[in-house]
Amino acid sequence: MSLKIRKKDALDFHSEPIPGKIEVTPTKPLATQHDLALAYSPGVAEPCLEIAEDKEKVYKYTAKGNLVGVISNGTAVLGLGNIGPEASKPVMEGKGVLFKKFAGIDVFDIEINEEDPDEFIKIVKSLEPTFGGINLEDIKAPESFKIEGQLREQMNIPVMHDDQHGTAIISSAALLNALEVVDKKISEIKIVVNGAGGAAIACTDLYVKMGATRENIVMLDSKGVIRKDRENLDAMKGKYATERDISTISEAVKGADMFLGLSMGNVLSPDDLLSMADNPIVFALANPDPEIAYDLAMSTRDDIVMATGRSDHPNQVNNVLGFPYIFRGALDVRATSINEEMKLAAVKALAEMTKLPVPEIVSKAYGEKSIKFGKDYLIPKPLDPRLIANISSAVAKAAMDSGVAKTTIDNWEEYKIELEERVGAEKRIISRIISAAKKNPKRIVFAEADEEKILKAAQLVADEKVGIPILLGNEKKIKRLIGELNLDLDCTIIDPFYQEEKVDVFAKIYFEKRKRKGATVQEGRHQMLDRNYYGAMMVETGEADALISGLNSDYPNTIRPALQIIGVEEGLTRVAGMYIVRNKKGTFFLADTTVNVNPNVEGLVNIIELTHRAVKFFGFEPKMAMLSYSNFGSAKGDVPSKTAKAVQIAKEKWPEMIIDGDIQANLAMNKKMLEKTYPFSDLAGHQVNTLIFPNLSSGNIAYKLLMEIGASEAIGPILMGMQKPVHVLQTGSSVREIYNMAAIAVVDAQATANKKK
Repeated sequence: MSLKIRKKDALDFHSEPIPGKIEVTPTKPLATQHDLALAYSPGVAEPCLEIAEDKEKVYKYTAKGNLVGVISNGTAVLGLGNIGPEASKPVMEGKGVLFKKFAGIDVFDIEINEEDPDEFIKIVKSLEPTFGGINLEDIKAPESFKIEGQLREQMNIPVMHDDQHGTAIISSAALLNALEVVDKKISEIKIVVNGAGGAAIACTDLYVKMGATRENIVMLDSKGVIRKDRENLDAMKGKYATERDISTISEAVKGADMFLGLSMGNVLSPDDLLSMADNPIVFALANPDPEIAYDLAMSTRDDIVMATGRSDHPNQVNNVLGFPYIFRGALDVRATSINEEMKLAAVKALAEMTKLPVPEIVSKAYGEKSIKFGKDYLIPKPLDPRLIANISSAVAKAAMDSGVAKTTIDNWEEYKIELEERVGAEKRIISRIISAAKKNPKRIVFAEADEEKILKAAQLVADEKVGIPILLGNEKKIKRLIGELNLDLDCTIIDPFYQEEKVDVFAKIYFEKRKRKGATVQEGRHQMLDRNYYGAMMVETGEADALISGLNSDYPNTIRPALQIIGVEEGLTRVAGMYIVRNKKGTFFLADTTVNVNPNVEGLVNIIELTHRAVKFFGFEPKMAMLSYSNFGSAKGDVPSKTAKAVQIAKEKWPEMIIDGDIQANLAMNKKMLEKTYPFSDLAGHQVNTLIFPNLSSGNIAYKLLMEIGASEAIGPILMGMQKPVHVLQTGSSVREIYNMAAIAVVDAQATANKKK
């Protein structure tokens, strides 16, 4: 019996391929004979015919748009010289790893046994149908100039020789920031370039495009200063030949403001360095030995601003800051080339990003307490997760503006979120929350502002314009900590101990709320000296929009003041806690994991309602499983009984809700098994994304196990059901987790304000 293959099914199978090579687990299903027939013969014929009719459809039905060829002939491998194509392969494979890791781009590395530039050009040109872009690598000059130039003219996809332009882009960004540090203008500085290979020429060309004056540039090669009276000068070197009567590096650097080394180690002496102008900029990029050793340079002059190509010194000029993200942006708008506008956009984006607050995850990765713009931090660190969003979007926009893009991007915020999700740098869910928070920042009270992590998070909140921090605590201690941490945090600081009038006002409000609970005005005054009580009262009286606390206090003591002063949402009898857990299988919402110890049926119904609303708040359609150790009454006991009853009531109250239970966790998560075993279930045909636990112990244990052994990331705990936004941190939360929670609190406050309108 032959399989019937519909054209639509075949095209759907091949359309919009998921970026990433087919690994052990394919990106499309291959479980049945029908799947195989769609993947290959006869189904594959349909996209073939579509592409034959319109070649542009190759981007729709194949992975071409996410595939870059890393191509070399091994004539200039690292600093090892012409060691041949076979010996270059480890470098090319390593480059492929970096493309994938940092930008989600797939790579085929191709090593070509051909040194004749014309033949090399023909070979690479013939590969255009395969690739979305070409990264040329480790090809010696001057042949590299001809090869890249002709391929850029002849090919209709992005082509870049990274040894040249990658170094140029990164060093240009470092130079812009170095000039800002030393307060000099690029048009006025005297530049010495030691080296005249592809990278040196490309760097100098880009410096000129940024405003450097050609007459202020002196270039040297292995024969010394390149002068106009030298015989047989090639065109690439000739444009930087000088009329000055100098021959040596020592003569060239006298009075120079900037030295760029792309040559060999230890050619610049301490005396040479001392002869340079005040506040000299020295980029000694030879590897593994710089033109002058870092420690020697720093001990020779204390006004030097220095960069090297090494990772063990500040300001590493590392091409990984550029090529993955440049190609990512170019591919995403299907640019036909990588032009000067795109390179300059990358330079500007790198330079500007360096001045933004550095995430704690980056500081930790490099073993530093804090990283801040200055002479030791001129360009971003390679492990900074923000690079892809900042650089790729700048490059893509420049491609569109300069007319080389075949497709357009309309929503840049959405594009940045997609970029971050592509490499796992930031998950879509929290990125969307942060974007929403920035649209209408709210006032956030941080009750534990005498903690370093809180202050760092508050700095991020302020700098990123996510919210408006209000700090509670001892003003002198907070200001001292701000200074010690080198923060630039200018916001309101309130110490309840010095707010006598406000404490009296708050105490009376507290008394009115709690007088039938035995409270007195005197007790209220005492409670208002507690920052959790004072912060909750600020939110209640409208002096702030949200409260965040709990970093160093237990959950019950943190939540109690908020419950007493702000209270639960009208119509509810309790609050609940939820965690959002993400792993390779997707995004899942777990409740209640923090508040209700052993809720009864009514309590579970409340938790179901709160969780359903919260999941929708985060932009997901809830598919909810009420968990138990039983499947639809297969076992008896209190848990199966109350969970089944809660589900029954929920269905009656909210008929549109997708929920079922009692059900075991493994069955709830296995869509196929659930459909086969219990086809009557309301969850049959759905992928469950929301899990309601029968009690606190099961919920708490489950999410903590997932965190430890499930390679999961968690957002939370998120407090649901408060009248106004209050969020309790997990003890020991990181700066990033506090920042994320602040963004959630702001969006929560936005929703609260909208309800009142």
